Amino acid sequence: MRALIVSASFGSGHHQANGALDAALRARGAALQVRHADLLKYMSPVERTVTAGTYDLWVRHMPSVYRAFYQWTDREQSPTAQVFGWLGYRAMRRDVQEVRPEAVVSSYPTPVALADNVRRRTGAEFLNALVVTDYRVHQHWARSEADLLMVPSEEAREQMERARIAPERVAVTGIPIAGLYRELIGADKAALRTKHGLDPELPLILLSAGGTGSYRAQGRVLAELANLGTRVQVLVLAGADGHGVAQLGGATLHRLGFTTSFPELLAAADLVVGKAGGLTVAEATTLGVPMVIHAPIPGQEEYNALHLERRGAAIWARTLPEVRPAVRRALDAGEHARMAQAARAASVPDAADRVAAELLRRLGRE
Repeated sequence: MRALIVSASFGSGHHQANGALDAALRARGAALQVRHADLLKYMSPVERTVTAGTYDLWVRHMPSVYRAFYQWTDREQSPTAQVFGWLGYRAMRRDVQEVRPEAVVSSYPTPVALADNVRRRTGAEFLNALVVTDYRVHQHWARSEADLLMVPSEEAREQMERARIAPERVAVTGIPIAGLYRELIGADKAALRTKHGLDPELPLILLSAGGTGSYRAQGRVLAELANLGTRVQVLVLAGADGHGVAQLGGATLHRLGFTTSFPELLAAADLVVGKAGGLTVAEATTLGVPMVIHAPIPGQEEYNALHLERRGAAIWARTLPEVRPAVRRALDAGEHARMAQAARAASVPDAADRVAAELLRRLGRE
């Protein structure tokens, strides 16, 4: 199989989903030639600076503006979707001509429009597929140009239908995550903590700050965790201010920065606190780790939070004063067990395999 797999560096989740899909295809002996591409690298330096810079500015410093943008563009024939269908056209056309893919698979919506432009203008033939990595279908995800749209849940499938996407083009697969998470289901938390130099007995909280460390509430949340009234240990990964161990009130902070041990650290944790990116949600639910969500990115992450809250797998602390009681509640033994069970019930651990199987089925390569 020849495939062009396209992500976008708005955070790290799109890359992770594509990496999981690549591994699933190779495990099936199907990925003979795969090229990974990044939408932002397809763009010119000016286009990239304006696009990524504006997004980062809004998310970090002007969340209300980003929320308004998210809501304004959540309609049919959104003008932004058409504009993004041309940014990076020449670079994608080059990749399509070099790889001659049987499938172009995107984990971000706008490359689907880009691929369709390339297909129509060059006469190339390939399956134009989209992996939806949020739990709600914003209009940008409802790409009529896609031959196949793979969504995280039955609810998302219904949203696609309401957006007038033909039912036969939609498949419920879940959000692809690395196979290692499945291997860590039911792992011994105490043993994992000991392996990574953590206290095996003290409650362990993982701060979810996103792959780029752009979590605007990080300092405020850490202050709340330092004043829970009970001792805890907190893992601070992306966006860590320095490295090493520090004490902040009753919280022992382990500042690790970027680490390849994230899956094991997540499996070792009792609770995730912070943002609600689609991949983080998929990974945490697979491992049965409940979440306390505060200050998610407006729009997509708020809907991810609502998705978990409705299923009892997370508490959404909408204001800062709600964070401490929410964390204490989630760490209570009885409530924690209930939330962990709800998280596992909401998970799709084999989503990457499902996506790979659906792609091969649509290509007649089962």
